[in-house]
Amino acid sequence: MERVLAETLLSQSRDPRVLLGALCRGEASAERVETLRFLLQRLEDAEERGGGGDAGALPEAAREVAAGFLVPLLRGLRGRPAGGPDPDLPPRDRRRVLRAATAALRSCARLAGGPQLAAALVEEALRDLVAGGPAAGAEAAVEVLAAVGPCLRPREDGPLLERVTQAALALALGADGERDEAGPAEDTAELAAGRLLPALGQCGGAALRAVWAGLVAAGAPSGPGRVGPRLLVLSALAERLLPEPGADRGPGADEEVPDARRCGRFWRTVQAGLARAPDALTRKRARYLLQRAVEVSAERGAPCACGPREGTGPSLFWWSEKKKDELLKFWENYILIMETLEGNQIHVIKPVLPKLNSLFEYAVSEENGCWLFNPSWHMCIYKRMFESENKVLTKEGVIHFLELYESKTLPFAPELSEFIIGPLMDALSESSLYSRSPGQLIGSGSPLGLKLQKFLVTYVSLLPEEIKSSFLLKFIQKMTSRHWCAIPILFLSKALANVPRCKALGIEGLLALRDVLQRTMITHQILLRGAAQCYLLQTAMNLVDVEKVTLSDVSTFLMSLRQEESLGRGTSLWTELCDWLRVNESCFGQASACSPTGLPEIPSLNAYVKNLVQEYITLPAGETGEDCFMPDWFEAKLVAMMVLLAVDVEGMKTQYSEKRRTQNVLRIFLDPLLDSLLKLGTNAYMPVLRADRCLQLLLKLLHTCMLTGSGARDDEVFTLLQSFAMSATESVSDFILRRLTMNELSSVGWKRGNPIWRVISPLKNASIRHLQEIDSGQEPTLARQIQRVVSMAALATVCEAVDQKPELQLDSLEPGPTERFLASLPLNHTLQKPHPEEHSSFSEDSAASQGWGKVVAQYIHDQWVCLSFLLRKYHTLIPSSEGDVPDPVLPAVQMPARTLQSALGALTVLPSDQVLPVFHCMKVLVPKLLTSSESLCVESIDMAWKIISALSNTQLIFWSNLKAFVQFVFDTKVLTIAAKIKGQAYFKTKEIMYKMIEMSAIKTGVFNTLISYCCKSWIVSASDVSQVSLSSAKNYSELILEACIFGTVFRRDQRLIQDVQTYIENLGHDCAANTVIENTKREDHYVRICAVKFLCLLHGSNMSHKLFMEDLAIKLLDKDESVSKSRTRYYVNSQQHRLKNRVWQTLLVLFPSFDQNFLNRIIDKIFQAGFINNQASIKYFIEWIIILILHKFPQFLLKFWDCFSYGEENLKTSICTFLSVLSHLDIITQNIPEKKPVLKKALVIVLQWSFSHNFSIRLYALAALKKVWSMCKALCVEELESLTSVIESSLNQVENMPGTGNAKKNWQRIQEHFFFANFHPVQDYCLETIFYILPRLSGMVEDEWIAIGKFTRFTDIPSDAGFQWYLSPAHLCELKPGDWAQQDVGSHSGEADSHSEWTDVQKKIIPWKNNAPDLDLELVFQDRVAKLGKSISRLIVVASLLDKPTNLGGLCRTCEVFGASALVLGSLQCVRDKQFQGLSVSAEQWLPLVEVKPPQLIDFLQQKKTEGYTVIGVEQTAKSVDLTQYSFPERSLLLLGNEREGIPANLIQQLDVCVEIPQQGIIRSLNVHVSGALLIWEYTRQQLLRHGGAES
Repeated sequence: MERVLAETLLSQSRDPRVLLGALCRGEASAERVETLRFLLQRLEDAEERGGGGDAGALPEAAREVAAGFLVPLLRGLRGRPAGGPDPDLPPRDRRRVLRAATAALRSCARLAGGPQLAAALVEEALRDLVAGGPAAGAEAAVEVLAAVGPCLRPREDGPLLERVTQAALALALGADGERDEAGPAEDTAELAAGRLLPALGQCGGAALRAVWAGLVAAGAPSGPGRVGPRLLVLSALAERLLPEPGADRGPGADEEVPDARRCGRFWRTVQAGLARAPDALTRKRARYLLQRAVEVSAERGAPCACGPREGTGPSLFWWSEKKKDELLKFWENYILIMETLEGNQIHVIKPVLPKLNSLFEYAVSEENGCWLFNPSWHMCIYKRMFESENKVLTKEGVIHFLELYESKTLPFAPELSEFIIGPLMDALSESSLYSRSPGQLIGSGSPLGLKLQKFLVTYVSLLPEEIKSSFLLKFIQKMTSRHWCAIPILFLSKALANVPRCKALGIEGLLALRDVLQRTMITHQILLRGAAQCYLLQTAMNLVDVEKVTLSDVSTFLMSLRQEESLGRGTSLWTELCDWLRVNESCFGQASACSPTGLPEIPSLNAYVKNLVQEYITLPAGETGEDCFMPDWFEAKLVAMMVLLAVDVEGMKTQYSEKRRTQNVLRIFLDPLLDSLLKLGTNAYMPVLRADRCLQLLLKLLHTCMLTGSGARDDEVFTLLQSFAMSATESVSDFILRRLTMNELSSVGWKRGNPIWRVISPLKNASIRHLQEIDSGQEPTLARQIQRVVSMAALATVCEAVDQKPELQLDSLEPGPTERFLASLPLNHTLQKPHPEEHSSFSEDSAASQGWGKVVAQYIHDQWVCLSFLLRKYHTLIPSSEGDVPDPVLPAVQMPARTLQSALGALTVLPSDQVLPVFHCMKVLVPKLLTSSESLCVESIDMAWKIISALSNTQLIFWSNLKAFVQFVFDTKVLTIAAKIKGQAYFKTKEIMYKMIEMSAIKTGVFNTLISYCCKSWIVSASDVSQVSLSSAKNYSELILEACIFGTVFRRDQRLIQDVQTYIENLGHDCAANTVIENTKREDHYVRICAVKFLCLLHGSNMSHKLFMEDLAIKLLDKDESVSKSRTRYYVNSQQHRLKNRVWQTLLVLFPSFDQNFLNRIIDKIFQAGFINNQASIKYFIEWIIILILHKFPQFLLKFWDCFSYGEENLKTSICTFLSVLSHLDIITQNIPEKKPVLKKALVIVLQWSFSHNFSIRLYALAALKKVWSMCKALCVEELESLTSVIESSLNQVENMPGTGNAKKNWQRIQEHFFFANFHPVQDYCLETIFYILPRLSGMVEDEWIAIGKFTRFTDIPSDAGFQWYLSPAHLCELKPGDWAQQDVGSHSGEADSHSEWTDVQKKIIPWKNNAPDLDLELVFQDRVAKLGKSISRLIVVASLLDKPTNLGGLCRTCEVFGASALVLGSLQCVRDKQFQGLSVSAEQWLPLVEVKPPQLIDFLQQKKTEGYTVIGVEQTAKSVDLTQYSFPERSLLLLGNEREGIPANLIQQLDVCVEIPQQGIIRSLNVHVSGALLIWEYTRQQLLRHGGAES
C-alpha cells in the first residue's frame, strides 16, 4: 500500500522537488509526515538503482526538506518553540509523527549526497541528549540519533560515533536501578538501549567497539534490576557479537569485532539474567544469548575459552570440537531445565530434575576430579528455584542441593561456598520448608533439617583446612545478618553442632556465635529457643580454637545463654561443658591486656575463678556505693556460674585421680565472699555497694545450684554451699534488720536456715512501728513514705516466708498483735504523694507521678499479700455473713463482705501484674459469701474475668493470673454451692467456662489449665478414687463433654511449630532444654488426655460415677446427631469429621461402664448412627462398639437383625456398616452357648444382600459370607448342607476370579484390610488402639493421633491400673495404612499410581467405583449424531481435569461448533452451573457429554487406545511436537490439562504424543479453553482438507 501510494504521487509529478514542497506545506499531521517518509524512501530506492533523474536536483531537494520542514518539526517535538505539531497531540499520535519524521530525515541524509547533513543532525541531537531537558526532548533526540547515526562514516566520523555511543550508554545504563517506578525517563532509557545502541552497533568498527567497551567497562550488574538493559543491548547486537560463520559482519575487519564468548563479564551478565532477573523477558534474553553462543560455537568448531573471574579454576565458557557432543548435550539439558523452571509448576519441573544430576556428572572430570564447567552455571539453576513464588519448588530445589553430596563427591569451588553462604542460607530462612513429608510421623523431625545437618557435616569435612575456618566464620556471621524465625535458626544451629571437632573459630567466631544467641531470644517459643542455645554452645565447644580465646571470652559467651532455658546445672550439656573445660583447661589463651584490677589473666581455670571472685568482692578505689543504685546482677551471675563450673570440673578430676576434694576447692573460691558475709553484722562501716554485691553473689550461687536441671538437691556441691551459707546466716540477718530499721532502703531476700527466726520478730515490730507512726499534720517526706512502703514489703515477705515454712511461725494459733494490726489496716489506702525536696530526684512532676504510681501499687499489692496470709491462716474465723461478729478482733477476716468489696476496688486500681494476691483472697472469701452475697461474688468473678481476658496477649503474667483465677472461680466449693442454689453464679460460671474454651482456639493452653484443675479437684482429694462423689461434677458435665471433643484445626505455621516442639521433646535428655524447661503441657491433646484419664478413674460400682458417665454418654450421642444434621460441609478430616471421631472415641472409653439397662436406652441411637453416611474412621468406631455390645450382651442381636429389614433404597450403602459387623461374628458369638440359630439367621441375611445391585454392598456381603460360612462348616450345621454347593461355588468363583480387573483387586484388598484381617475388637480394646492406631490406619490426619506416651507423661491425673492402659499388640502397631477405605459418598478414588515419585499424598480409593464407563462410546456417539442430523467426527475431547465452569462452558460450545464426537467431563453436574450455561449457550443439548472422573482417566485412556484412538496431550514437554508440524489421525483423543497444574506426570506417561502451540510472546501458556479451541480447529481443518482431496 505504501509503495503504491508513492508510485502514484511520483507518476503525477516528475519533478520530486515540487512534490516534496507540496507535502512540506500545511499542518504537520501524522498522515502528511508518513506520506513524506514513503515518498523519500521511494526516491532513495530509485537513487540506489540509478534511476533517480536529475542528479543535482534531488540532493538539493532533500537538504531543503530536512532544513525547512523536518528539523523544525523535530525541534518542536523536542519542546522547542520553533513550530511543530499541535501541542495537544495524543502521545500515540505524537510518537507516530516522531517515528515518521526521523525515518524521513534518515532518507534525506542519504539523498543529500554528502556526510555533512548527517553529521550536523547527529551533532544537534547529541547536544540535546547531553544537555538533558524534558523527557519528550530526550526521546526525540534518541529517535534522531537512531535514525541518522548509521549514516555516519565509521572511519571519518569515528570520534563522533564514540561520543554518541558513550552518551547512549550513559542514558541506558547509568541511571538504571535507581528508579522505583516506570516513567518517561525510564522509557527513554529503554529506547536508548533497545533502538539507539543496536543501531550504532550495526555501524561496525569503532561504533561496535565503543558499544562493547562501554558494556564491558560497566562491569557486572550489582542488582537484579540493572541487568535488563545490558541484556537488551546484548541480545539486539547478538548477530554482531556472536556472528555465525560466513555471516556479513558489516564494515570493518573481522579482527576488530569483539567475540563476546571470550569475555567473562558478558557471561556474568548472562548468569545474572538467568538467575536473578525479576522479569521473564530478561530471563528469556539471557537464555537466547546462551543458546546462540552454543550454536555459534558448534558451527564454527574453533576452540574458544573464557577464563574465570580469579584467573584460576574452570572457565565460564569454553568449546572444543573434540568434546562437541558432550558440550551440546550439557547445554541442551541446561537450557531445557531453565526453560522448564519458567513454568513454576512442580509437577512439570520434578521429572526434569534428574537432568540436573547429569549436569553435575558432565561438569566434573572423571580423570582428575576437577571441574570442567564452572559450577556457577549450576548455581544459577538453584538460584532460580530458590526465588520462585512456588514454595514447593523452592523446597524441592533446596533439598536437591542438600542431597548433592549423598551420591557424589564434588571438588571444592569458591562458587559453591559463596552460594551456600548467600542464596542457600537466604532460602533456608523460610520456616515452611521445614514441614514434615506426607505420611511422616509427628515428632520424627524435619526431612530438610536432617538433610541440612548431613550436608553441612559432609561439606565441611571435605573443605581444605585453609578454607574451613573462613567458611565457618562467614556461615555463622551470615546467621547474624538477619532476623530468623525459631525453626530455621534451630536447625541451622543443630547442623553446626554436628560438625566434627576442629580448631576453626577464634575470638571473632565466638563473638559471632554470641550474636546468633541474641538472635534466638526474639522468638516466643521457649523450648525451641532453649534448644537452639544448647546447639550453639555445642558448636562453640566443637569449633572454637581454645588457644585463640581466653577464659574471660568464654565466660562472657556463656552469659549470653539463659541458664533457665539451656545451661542448667546437672544437665548433659553442663556435664559436656565441664568436660570441655577440663580437657582444655591448660590450653586457653592469655589476654594481652590486663584486667580492670591491673592483674594479668591466668589461663588456669581455678586461678581464673579465684581471681574473678576476688575482683568481684574488691571495690574500685573511691566507690562506696552510698549514693549508688543496686548493682547490676550480670556480674554476680557470671561469677556464680564460673565458680560452680570450676567446682564441678574439679569434681571430675577427683573422680578420675583423687587429687583434691571438692570442699577444699569451694572453700578456696568462696573464702573472700564468706569473709565479707561474716562481717556484715558487725562491721557497720562496710561499704553498702560491697555488701550488696556479696549478697547478690550468695543468692546467685544458691539459685544457680538449684536450677531444674540439677536433679537431686542433696548433691555434694549444694550441701557444701548450703553449709557455707548457713555459717553466715546470722550475720546476714543482723545486717538486713539493721538496714530495714534505719532509713536505708534496699531489697529483701530470704533463704533457709534456723537462725532466721531471730530476725523475724524484730523485723515485724520495726515494720509495724513505721506503719503506725503519724506525720503530726505535716506533709510526709519522701523518705518517710518510702520507709512505709518498704515496711509493708517487709511484712509481706515475712508472711510469704512463714506461709512457705510454717516452722518459722513464732506466735500461737491465736491472733497476735501483728495479725490484729494487719487485719485492721485500711485496705487500698493510697499513700499521699510526698512533697518534693530540694535535692529530690522527684523534681519533674511527670516523672514523679509515674514513679509514685508504681510505688503505691506495690504498697497495695503487699497489703493484699499480708491479707491473703491472714485469710488462709484464720479461714475458720470467717463468718458466712456480716452480722455474726459484733466486735471483730480481725476486721478484715471477720467482715468478709467488706473485704471482698475492697478486693473489687483493688482490681480497679492495681496493674495486671499485681493482682495475684487479690485473686488469692477471693479464693478464700467467695465460697464463704456465695450463699449470702451472691451478687457481690458474681461481680467479683466478672471483674476478675475481664482482667484475664484483657491479658490474653501478655505472656509474662497471663498464665500465673489465669491459674489463680481458675482456682478461685472453679473451686469445688464454689461449683457445689453455685449448682445447689442455681442462681446467677451458676450461669456466670458456665458462661466463663465456654468463653475460656473459645479463648483456647486463639491461645493454646487455656482450656488445659481449666480442665486439669477441675478434674484434679474432683478426684484427687480422696485417697480412694472409687469412693469420690461427683456431686459437683455432674452439674458441670458439659465441661467434660467439651474436653472430650476439644481440638482446634491449626494453621500450617502453628502445626509446624508443634511438630518441631514434639521433635525436640522426643530427643529427651539429649537436648538439655527438655531437662531445664518445664513441659507446660499446653498442647490441645492434653485437654482430651486429661478428660479421658479422668473418665478412666471412674468406677461403675460407684453410683455417682455411673450416673455421671451415663449422662455424658447421652450428651455425646446427642452431639453426634447434631453434627450429622449440620449443614456444614462434611469431608475427610474436616472439623465435623474430627468432632464425630472424638465423640465415638470417648464412647468406646466409657463402654465398660455401660450395663444392659442403660444400653436399652441408647442402643437405637447407636444403630441409627450406623445408617448415616460417615467417613471411614467413624464407621470403624461405630462397628467396633456394636461388636463389643453384641459380644457382651448377645440379647441385643434381635435389634441388630432388625437393622437389615429396611429397604435397599433407604439403606443405600450404609448397610455395609452392619455387614462389617457380621464379618466379626465369631467374636460376637463367643458368649452364646447355642450358636447355630445365630449362624442360620446371619447366613440368610448375608445371602440376601449378596444379590444387591450395588457392587460395594455385594463385596461386603461376600466378606461376611466367607466368615459366616467358615463358622457353619466348623460347627457342622446340618440344616445348611443343601446350600453347600451354591455357597462354595460362589466363594470359589470370587477367589479364582479371572483377569486383573477391579473386582478381583477389590476382593483382595478388602480381605487384606486391617479391620477384617488383623483387628480383634476385644483383644485390641485399649487406649492406644482407640486414640492412635485406628485413627492412623483409617486415614485421619496426624493431628488426631494421640500417642500412648502422652497419656503416661500427663501426670496431673493419676494413671489407672485397668486393662485400658495396656498397649496394643505389636502386630497391629506395625501395620501401615492400606489403600481401602469404607466410604459411601464423595470419593474421588482411582487406581493407585505405580510411580511413587508422582504422588505425595495417600489416596483413599473406592475400588468398586473404579471402573471406566461400561458403554460403547462409539455406538452412542453415532446414534446421537445421526438423530441430530450432523456429520460424524472421530475427535473426542477429554476435559475431566478442568475445574472452572467458564472454561468448560466455552469448550462445550467450541466442540459443538466444530463437530466433535463427544466431550468428556469430570462431572455432569457442571452443566447446571449458570457460568457454564452462560458460555455454552445450549451447546450441551446438541453435543454428546460423557462423565469420566479424574481417577478413572487412566483406564479410560487405555480403553480408547485399544479402540484405535491416538491419545494426544496439549502440553509443553521436552519431546512435544509443534502443532504446525503435526498431522492428526482421524481417531484422535485430545486430553486437556488442569488450569493451574496442566497434565499430571502420571497421565503424561499414558499419552501417545504431546502437541504444543508455537508461541512468540513472553507469557508461558494460553488459557486452556483457547488452547483446546486451537487444536480442535486444526484437527477439523486437516480433516476437511483430507476429505476434500478424496472427493476431488
